[in-house]
Amino acid sequence: MLQIIQLPALEDNYIYLLNDSSTGATAVVDPAEAGPVLAELQRRTWKLTHILNTHHHGDHVGANLELKKLTGCTIVGPRADADRIPGLDVPVGDGDFYAMGSASARVFDVPGHTRGHIAYYFEAAQALFCGDTLFAMGCGRLFEGTPAQMWHSLGKFAALPGATRVYCAHEYTESNGRYALHVEPDNVALTERMVQVRKLRADGRPTVPSTIADELATNPFLRPHSATIQRSVGKSGEDAVSVFAATRAGKDSFRG
Repeated sequence: MLQIIQLPALEDNYIYLLNDSSTGATAVVDPAEAGPVLAELQRRTWKLTHILNTHHHGDHVGANLELKKLTGCTIVGPRADADRIPGLDVPVGDGDFYAMGSASARVFDVPGHTRGHIAYYFEAAQALFCGDTLFAMGCGRLFEGTPAQMWHSLGKFAALPGATRVYCAHEYTESNGRYALHVEPDNVALTERMVQVRKLRADGRPTVPSTIADELATNPFLRPHSATIQRSVGKSGEDAVSVFAATRAGKDSFRG
């Protein structure tokens, strides 16, 4: 049984604590800062055994060395970006399985946001930790990758079971949804989802996790087949990568 605790951090980050109840193994995914992690560990009397990093950005690895010094935990991260993960002990890559206690995560290479980004999929727990590759109704900016790379990466997630919970690393959902409505205003599922999102945010509640099914129905970056989106981005009848690239470029300049 994998217990997942969501901790807000910095301005809009989420850090995740994972506890395997059968062994006591406890991991933190992308610790932006140490304070919230240490406080929650103390509150629950858990001992940190692992850090699971998705990519090298400071708001995902910022507490690596402090937490490792205090707990002696093992740091796991992308093999393709090993030189940029502070304190990395175990490099992993596409197709690897990593055991955290009795829980096992399949690793996906998902470049696009960064060149060495990875994600962790705990199939038994129906949980995907995707860092900054996939967001609720959005995807990461292409800082180091190409549209084709990111589209291929997102395709790995799209193939997962619809009930898979998507634990992304930021609370960007409401702003992402505004852009989604801009490019696909006739999507009824999207309109209904945004009603729920706005209510959650008005109440100060998180919109994360979502599910793969939610994203396939409402996330414009997974929907290049939509004729409405194709028209909105000026790519009617073009291939998925071209539509995705134009959709991503449109989000970069969107101010709605």
